[in-house]
Amino acid sequence: MNYTEHYEGIKLDVQAVDIEISDAIQQSVRNSIDKIRRHIKKIDSVDVYFKEEASQSTNSKSVRMRVGIPGNDVFAQDEGDNWYELLKNVEEKLKRQLEKR
Repeated sequence: MNYTEHYEGIKLDVQAVDIEISDAIQQSVRNSIDKIRRHIKKIDSVDVYFKEEASQSTNSKSVRMRVGIPGNDVFAQDEGDNWYELLKNVEEKLKRQLEKR
């Protein structure tokens, strides 16, 4: 499942390899963007990549997020078993990177 949307002036590109992303998870992605926006005003794009490894018994899911901002983009990723928890962890990592700027 891949989709692109324009969310509040930000190009949001979501890629999910061989899995369906629920509307609730899509909304969680938008909520994460809102929280990241509190730390930087100008966001051009956000790329989110969901992947699930069937061969692994633990930490089978991974979320990667790249936030396109003026200057160098920020990137974070996490692996685990819960999409919502992974999104929250990635969001926290991105916020910490932006706070350091």
